[in-house]
Amino acid sequence: MSGHSKWNNIKHKKEAGDAKRAQVFTKIGREIAIAVKDGGPDPVSNSRLRDIIAKAKTLNVPNDNINRMITKYAGQGDGASFENITYEGYGPGGIAVIVETLTDNRNRTAADMRHYFDKNGGNLGQTNSVSWQFDRKGVLVIENAGQDEDEVTMAALDAGAADINADEEIFEILTDPDELGTVREALEKQGYEFVEAEVKMIPQNTMALSDEDQVKNMNRLLEMLDDNDDVQNVWHNWEDADED
Repeated sequence: MSGHSKWNNIKHKKEAGDAKRAQVFTKIGREIAIAVKDGGPDPVSNSRLRDIIAKAKTLNVPNDNINRMITKYAGQGDGASFENITYEGYGPGGIAVIVETLTDNRNRTAADMRHYFDKNGGNLGQTNSVSWQFDRKGVLVIENAGQDEDEVTMAALDAGAADINADEEIFEILTDPDELGTVREALEKQGYEFVEAEVKMIPQNTMALSDEDQVKNMNRLLEMLDDNDDVQNVWHNWEDADED
């Protein structure tokens, strides 16, 4: 769940091993807990829950698991124990990093974040210290399996998309964050399926790292963040992340 994902990263998430899939289920479960707590267990009336269910399906979370999570949190109200906390800072070489968490222990999570950044040559900053370098957008990704680019583009724009990028492997559809669900549902009705559907922080500019130690440390920082159950998303402006 890291960075401005390109096709390689999307495939990596979809082809993850058992341990990584279990971690994905845990993180999706926390998002469902918050959504159910705030808006109820019915996705028809809870747009946030609908969006999370769509995201879960792109990550290959089975419907039975999704339904069990909804039932669990609707009955127990466990979502009350989680809170959203966002951390911002710089990784090695000045790479801007945003970490979105859902935690039931803010002291533990804050200590973990500080440790990860310090250990890998970075430092945590204050709120808004790096977020000004990113734009918040809804992102929908359709696999390009011989589909007509003009047809997909027109369908996306008619559904309310703000922009669309295409290459040989994918169509990336960008929306206003609040319009993600509306655009997704309109395209689903036309038969389109998504390999990614979520709100992201997109970097306005990217940075490269030429120093091998900085590259190693940045990779390790991202791995440590991704392995932490409290971390929901990691956004950064490292342009070489997909290749490394």
